[in-house]
Amino acid sequence: MTLSEHMAGGITTVCHAWAVTRRDGVVMGFTDHDRDLSFDGVLFRAGTGLTAKALQQVAGLAVDNAEAAGALSDAGIREEDIRAGRFDGAAVRLWLVDWSDVARRELRFRGTLGEVVQEGAAFRAELRGLTEVLNRPMGRVIQSSCDAVLGDRRCGVDLAAPEWSADLVLEGVREGRILLLPPAGFEAGWFRRGVVRFLDGAAAGIAGTVKAERVEGGRLCLELWQEPGVMPAAGDRVTLQAGCDRRAETCRAKFGNFANFRGFPHVPGEDWITAVPSREARG
Repeated sequence: MTLSEHMAGGITTVCHAWAVTRRDGVVMGFTDHDRDLSFDGVLFRAGTGLTAKALQQVAGLAVDNAEAAGALSDAGIREEDIRAGRFDGAAVRLWLVDWSDVARRELRFRGTLGEVVQEGAAFRAELRGLTEVLNRPMGRVIQSSCDAVLGDRRCGVDLAAPEWSADLVLEGVREGRILLLPPAGFEAGWFRRGVVRFLDGAAAGIAGTVKAERVEGGRLCLELWQEPGVMPAAGDRVTLQAGCDRRAETCRAKFGNFANFRGFPHVPGEDWITAVPSREARG
């Protein structure tokens, strides 16, 4: 018997099951049934209080959307994981399942998590369909600065190389977003606009962008643009990656990578566009 035949029988034993695959590779399963289910190698846990509103699906390229809501719990979605952004952009699959025979199921939705909002001990998560990516602007912008991301395929710089990165042990955190580290052995300002990645501890997997860099009392002080979603602690290991201000001069002098520069350094600036003819008389 197929799921359609079961649904047509009048008496049904169906529920929903969600599989959420985070960008760090963690797979989590949830169901609105009162018992755990298991299929496709995923355990779908009950008791999380996860429910979903009606799924809106349309023909064409319009975006399918829905919303899921549930309670925060150690066995499910935790508050610190939401604050750390670990569910941002996570892949989502939603099935309608016959809980008496999980082989009878139908995939009803595939997409990603959008905005995740915490409300006390509960959360709401927006579900975005696969056509959501078609709403994103594409193409290049003609500008003097580089439009590549440092270390990506278009840039070509290997940020894992020792000349561009350093592995250090965090000595402390001040004011929530100033990291105290031992000297890294690089010239001043090397990591400004760069990335800090936390390798272990409560903040493992989180990254932050460096706003400012300075040396105080023989220690390297890196100020982040914003506090990490989960606060790191002294003794946590971090990786620092060099920063780039996207200027042609920096690409040439700091990285020796001008052949891959993805900007237009000779495009006229705003001063040239607004220039007016000189009023001086010629003899």
